[in-house]
Amino acid sequence: MPLFTSALKTRTKLWRRLGTFPHDRSGLSAVEFALILPVMIALYFGAVELSNALTVDRRVTSVASTVADLAAQAEEVTKNDVEDMFKAARAIMNPYDSNGVSIVLTSVVADEDNKTTVDWSCSVDGGGTYSKGSAYTLPPNLTQPFTSVIVAEVAYTYSPPIVEYITTPLNLTETFYLRPRRSLTVEYKGAPC
Repeated sequence: MPLFTSALKTRTKLWRRLGTFPHDRSGLSAVEFALILPVMIALYFGAVELSNALTVDRRVTSVASTVADLAAQAEEVTKNDVEDMFKAARAIMNPYDSNGVSIVLTSVVADEDNKTTVDWSCSVDGGGTYSKGSAYTLPPNLTQPFTSVIVAEVAYTYSPPIVEYITTPLNLTETFYLRPRRSLTVEYKGAPC
């Protein structure tokens, strides 16, 4: 009988304890923190990566505007001038990797009928250029007969550090158009790009 009484007392104590369990608040904060922590960490890293992506996007825009601006200020450019423009543009990308940046600089001229064709085109690595005389479509009302436009096209693939876990790389592109400032067209002299 004492064994039965002991078991009954233990069982009664257990039921009293379980009865107070729903009203016990001593570990509630720890449980809530454990549930919210993964969400907070994800939000933090997401905000950091979003701000980095926006910064890189602004730099891609700056690269396009700088290259177009430098070319539009000249009356004529050489291969060395274009390479210097590309070096300056790559410096803008610091501290991000500038090896992944693709830049194509093109002079587009309009004939008497305002049909636009490529006068010359250069790129960072010598590839991806437009052939001389090929048609090039510009936004409407950007040229008049016998004028030209400098076009800088920049592409950059931004790979966030957490790309393999969450998302894919971002392909950022920017195209910038400027009219030459000192002449109707910017001439290209010397060896081809």
